[in-house]
Amino acid sequence: MSGNDSSQRVVSGMRPTGRLHLGHLHGVLKNWVKLQYEYECFFFVADLHALTTNYESSETIDQYSHQTVVDWLAAGVNPGAATLFVQSRVPEHAELHLILSMITPVSWLERVPSFKDQQQKLSDRDLSTYGFLGYPLLQAADILIYRAGSVPVGADQVAHVELTREVARRFNHVYGREPGFEEQAEAAVKKMGRKAARLYVELRRDYQERGDAEALERARALLAEQQNLSIGDRERLFGYLEGSGRIILPEPQSLLTAQAKVPGLDGEKMSKSYNNVLSLREAPELVETKIRTMQTDPARVRRSDPGTPGNCPVFALHEIYADEAVLQWASEGCRSAGIGCVDCKQPLIDKVNAEQAELRQRAQQFEEDPDLVRAVIQEGSEKARAAARETLDDVKEAIGIR
Repeated sequence: MSGNDSSQRVVSGMRPTGRLHLGHLHGVLKNWVKLQYEYECFFFVADLHALTTNYESSETIDQYSHQTVVDWLAAGVNPGAATLFVQSRVPEHAELHLILSMITPVSWLERVPSFKDQQQKLSDRDLSTYGFLGYPLLQAADILIYRAGSVPVGADQVAHVELTREVARRFNHVYGREPGFEEQAEAAVKKMGRKAARLYVELRRDYQERGDAEALERARALLAEQQNLSIGDRERLFGYLEGSGRIILPEPQSLLTAQAKVPGLDGEKMSKSYNNVLSLREAPELVETKIRTMQTDPARVRRSDPGTPGNCPVFALHEIYADEAVLQWASEGCRSAGIGCVDCKQPLIDKVNAEQAELRQRAQQFEEDPDLVRAVIQEGSEKARAAARETLDDVKEAIGIR
């Protein structure tokens, strides 16, 4: 795969922690459902990552991995449109991680913002392990092994993608300059045909001498159209175009996604660690009980007290689920004390339960026949491994250890 072709490939993963919740659905999964029809998507259960902070309680990982995939399928992630797999079923992730660890400075890992942040948040666990220090590099390997062009992330995860870009850049710098690179690149130009070769040379000169970004994009598009170039020659010409060596590992871009802020039952961010979640496929009566006990605006001590919708977690969920008419009704009723908090919660209960019913219906066949889920994971893992093996073969060839 050439650097340009990788722009259509997306990779994302999720740790197996048990049943997913509404935060996962509206923060991640609905975006995945959209992306799977726009890109070539690889979505994986990050079971190896689960070991970085929970290595002492690994007995649930396999069960949770299965549950995670069922929740994905229930949310509408389609194994016919995206590749769904389990990270440990593709050992190339771990092998590329090991190779990249040989060239990655320790200081790069120590400066990742989440390194110290997680140590503080999880101070009750022993995180003084090599695996925990290196988990951002394993994330980089997860992305680079598929030569993904884009990684859907929130703003707080951009630093991880930037580290991945630095690692790819360093790898290409160290190993991309194969002996006789320029001679091989010039020979590859001639294989393009006289007209295309002349245009490539002109565009390369415009970019390298004048920094013409449009010339760079036109040259990349020209290379993508060439049918008579081998993968190796195409990668050489992408590197030759930009003044570097052969691009073995393309640098991914952050695909910033608008992630809905889903409040938990207590108003804090919805999280299992806070025990404040509405799980996916929750029973209707449990949804009703949980929402009825949700915290509301603390200013509304009595039914007659006016409130401020912006201070109410229930209204924040209305902003995700309600149409404009219900939003206006809830907002005006809260400010004027025209409705009580119990009244305000009922439309939300109805909307959440309607959504949950759809999820339960989609999940039913997979709960009744676990072999269907195993088949999805097996088929996806085989497909992912085939793609990963291509990258690893090129990586080893570049290093010279094949």
